Amino acid sequence: MSDGKLVPVKRALLSVFDKTGMAEFARGLADLGIELVSTGGTHKLIAGTGAPVRDISDLTGFPEMMDGRVKTLHPKVHGGLLSVRDNPTHAAAMAEHEIGAIDLVVVNLYPFEATIARGASYEETIENIDIGGPAMIRSAAKNHAYVTVVVDPADYGSVLSSIRETGGVPFATRQKLAAKAYARTANYDATISNWFAGEIGFADMPYRSFSGQLKEVMRYGENPHQWAAFYTTGERRPGVATARQVQGKALSYNNLNDTDAAFELISEFDPSVPACAIIKHANPCGVALGASPTEAYRLAFRTDPVSAFGGIVAFNQVLDRATAEEVVKIFTEVIVAPDATEEAIAVISAKKNLRLLLTGALADGKADGLVVKSLAGGLLVQTRDNRNVDDAEFRVVTKKQPTETEIRDLRLAMKVAKHVKSNAIIYVKDGATVGIGAGQMSRVDSSRVAHGKSIDAAEAAGIAGALTAGSVVASDAFFPFPDGMLAAVEAGATAVIQPGGSMNDQAVIDAADQAGVAMVMTGMRHFRH
Repeated sequence: MSDGKLVPVKRALLSVFDKTGMAEFARGLADLGIELVSTGGTHKLIAGTGAPVRDISDLTGFPEMMDGRVKTLHPKVHGGLLSVRDNPTHAAAMAEHEIGAIDLVVVNLYPFEATIARGASYEETIENIDIGGPAMIRSAAKNHAYVTVVVDPADYGSVLSSIRETGGVPFATRQKLAAKAYARTANYDATISNWFAGEIGFADMPYRSFSGQLKEVMRYGENPHQWAAFYTTGERRPGVATARQVQGKALSYNNLNDTDAAFELISEFDPSVPACAIIKHANPCGVALGASPTEAYRLAFRTDPVSAFGGIVAFNQVLDRATAEEVVKIFTEVIVAPDATEEAIAVISAKKNLRLLLTGALADGKADGLVVKSLAGGLLVQTRDNRNVDDAEFRVVTKKQPTETEIRDLRLAMKVAKHVKSNAIIYVKDGATVGIGAGQMSRVDSSRVAHGKSIDAAEAAGIAGALTAGSVVASDAFFPFPDGMLAAVEAGATAVIQPGGSMNDQAVIDAADQAGVAMVMTGMRHFRH
């Protein structure tokens, strides 16, 4: 075992799809007298630099075959990678079969992730599953006591510097590179596995893999004593992972979580109608439609101006100068929108710590996807809640029918309820939230919390009474008893929307009839925990 020892690098095998930096790296290795062996396009690239390089078929004695499917799967490759150099039996086998040691392997893989991202055919996708590359990576990584494995062009410089200075690569570095290599192949295989699952619909596969690529290590997690990092999955969904940050300091763990919640909510709305959502601690504290983004912001802000301080503001349209000037009047952590005018960016630039994220598009709320939550000893996995009230059938269950205006507000209220922690009660009036109750243990409490906030907001706006007077109300799940619904009626609601499905539905309907309010049932629950 050579752990702790510096293993000289005498022969290197180079086979990469992404050829970034490869010409310079290979030339540097050759200048140090290291024998280079390579394949296909990589061989052609290296030869073009004037560096001496052997073709893989010269090493193995076999040509590349089957359209390149078979070229490195050979004992002279894997024997050279896996041999324990100070094991007499291994050394004898190498001598008998004329297998030379390979000290450095540089491999990156066929672009499977990019292939599925551009919607390639099934047949083309299969051809972009790399076999020889992962096999070499795994062999070299297993034998990192003797072999250095490199899977990332970002590591070329440090590896070359180490060889130039010492003739080899230290064990600690080989160990770190091996761990990185296995993480890469695990990520690659997970992507392939999940693609298959999506293609053939195996929701109940006995094994599922979830992986990501490190984008950023954060200062801390939800609290300063918690480690945190942001990993991207490669999902081509507009949002925080793919957004362009125009300005502002790095986003924190909580910023990312809240911004994702804000953008997913705002993506529920038709981009032809300006909409704004203000989020605090992953819950909306105000959502509104308006004649302009500025009006939508003002109405959303009115819902709960106290909670809006230090919040996340999301828009479904291009951010313009007038709206930017309105938003920067109070402290805001993040603004996220599909795009922004140069004038708006100039306004925001005066607030150096205000982050501006531009996503390029809204997310597709109907797209499939998985949501993963960790538990002690396991993972809870479910499909994304990719339906909303527009997919539901409105069923009026009361004697009183809702008006067209109430129906529009009921739809808005239920779209917001989908994104509020349960138990969720949402009051809406004239296209804007006027009270939001989130995360309470009973719907009665949520109704009263939302009403109380509406009283405070009315006072702040110089309006007598509560904003909830004459509003409609949405509940993310059924009312188990009439009390929660009646609390909303007492707050001023004239129409109610809820999924229904309780054993006491009829008692709730009877109470609504007695109170003289309209009620719609959708049959679609939106719990959010």
